[in-house]
Amino acid sequence: MKRRRLLQDTTRMLGLVLAGLTADPGRATDAKVTTAQPNVHVLQHPLDIPGLGRQRLLRIYLPPSYAGAPDRRYPVIYMHDGQNLFDAATAYAGEWAVDETLNAIAASTGFEAIVVGIDNGAEKRMNELSPVDHPRFGKGEGALYLAFIVHTVKPLVDQRWRTLPGRASTAIMGSSMGGLISHAALNTYPGVFGRVGIFSPSYWVMPALFEQAAALALPADTRVYLYAGGREGDTDALAKRMQAALSRQLPAHNLRLHVVPANEHNEAAWRAEFEPAVRWLFDIA
Repeated sequence: MKRRRLLQDTTRMLGLVLAGLTADPGRATDAKVTTAQPNVHVLQHPLDIPGLGRQRLLRIYLPPSYAGAPDRRYPVIYMHDGQNLFDAATAYAGEWAVDETLNAIAASTGFEAIVVGIDNGAEKRMNELSPVDHPRFGKGEGALYLAFIVHTVKPLVDQRWRTLPGRASTAIMGSSMGGLISHAALNTYPGVFGRVGIFSPSYWVMPALFEQAAALALPADTRVYLYAGGREGDTDALAKRMQAALSRQLPAHNLRLHVVPANEHNEAAWRAEFEPAVRWLFDIA
């Protein structure tokens, strides 16, 4: 089972590296047509990541009402692997359709949110999204990556766009290694992120996280959505174990685990799970 998980994450990492090296991060390649909606914007200037000597591109989804509602403020969802969120032209193995999904939710329910997609670091993805050193993948740079989100990206977003900056209106979400680092964000910055979506998390990279989750006190109003596919090795079993650990810290109504037995470790599954996760995290009817 561990070998299968390692193969899934390594294969995904290699695919993301190839996608990052062959595609312009801000626009479609000649071979692919962009599917990003008009309300998705790519920042023209990448941001420096302090301590890592790298830069990172942001992709910003603004709600449909944003331009016409100058007095309205919006919750914010921070997401990893920004290349995969909005555009088939930049995605590895398919996009999440975050923009189409949120546009549809806005039309049917009135709920709207800003999404900040943070591009992955291609060959550095495993390091940046790992909270700890790993014997195979090397140094874990997750602490610096999360500090970049909290101390560089979030202040910029809160200053430039009309956000609701409080923790109850701030979510972080990701899949695979992005799920792992999202959980690390919950532990490290519980005063910043009040809503956390953890999809197919690579808990095998950091077994100590289970003990930490059981011991770390979290604000009781924190909402955590765990998802796993039944055909991802033992990811579903680890997610159930994490649910049990978190249940010591959070009331049952603020913790949800959704396992889909037939699903595998891929973008198609995470695309399908995005809407129910957002609806639950933000209590959308």
